[in-house]
Amino acid sequence: NMKRRFTREQRLTMIYGILCVVLIIVMLQLWLLMATMNAYLGGDQPVIWPAALASLICFGLNAGLLWYVFRMERQR
Repeated sequence: NMKRRFTREQRLTMIYGILCVVLIIVMLQLWLLMATMNAYLGGDQPVIWPAALASLICFGLNAGLLWYVFRMERQR
């Protein structure tokens, strides 16, 4: 079975797409941090754990995308 490898241009396009998704997730995580801090300082403490869980999910998504990029580069 032959494995199809991506060309340099295809890999670059995929990396640009992944970078855009990572930037969106990071902006979402920053907004989540600001909203959580605002709620916490306003006395709304029950919002802390759901926000921490959402932030952990965002981190997992970014780590998965980074793992995919490293795996794609290793297959070159």
